[in-house]
Amino acid sequence: MSAKQRKAGKKTITKPPPEQEIIILSDSESDGGTPVRPVFCLNVKNGTDLRKFDAIEDCFILDFDPYDQPASDQKVKNFTPDADIALISEKGQVACRDYPHARHLCAEFPFDKTPHQKYCSRCYCYVCDTAAPCALWEVGKSPHCHAMGQVAAWQVERDKMRNRRILGSKNRLLC
Repeated sequence: MSAKQRKAGKKTITKPPPEQEIIILSDSESDGGTPVRPVFCLNVKNGTDLRKFDAIEDCFILDFDPYDQPASDQKVKNFTPDADIALISEKGQVACRDYPHARHLCAEFPFDKTPHQKYCSRCYCYVCDTAAPCALWEVGKSPHCHAMGQVAAWQVERDKMRNRRILGSKNRLLC
């Protein structure tokens, strides 16, 4: 602004070049406010009536599952406080840990990170369909501890073992 314009109380407005964009930021509440409402976190212990709160608020975050019964936390294995992320409790059951499963699907002893000979109390032999370890778990040129469903050769072995069981062959291998 020039000195003459300041004395006259006039402001000069210059139009920006077309490649520039002006964004006006306003902190006044007269602009209509934001359409986003605040999000609340409720705790079941504070005695808030959820139905009354639900009628007033559009969105809120619960720190509990209202449809779930309180479950006792299971003891967590291999807790290391130095880790960046730590699992401190678990709730519910995991299929590949709490139910019978083929060794290559074991959650307790991941197949790609632990020796294949290791197994949990719920592992079974993929080939024999019996509890691990089977009679051929660590025996022969193709030990069953290495069996997995994604390999065609193991699928063939599994089918052979199943057929032997079904036919009741006298010379079948018992696992």
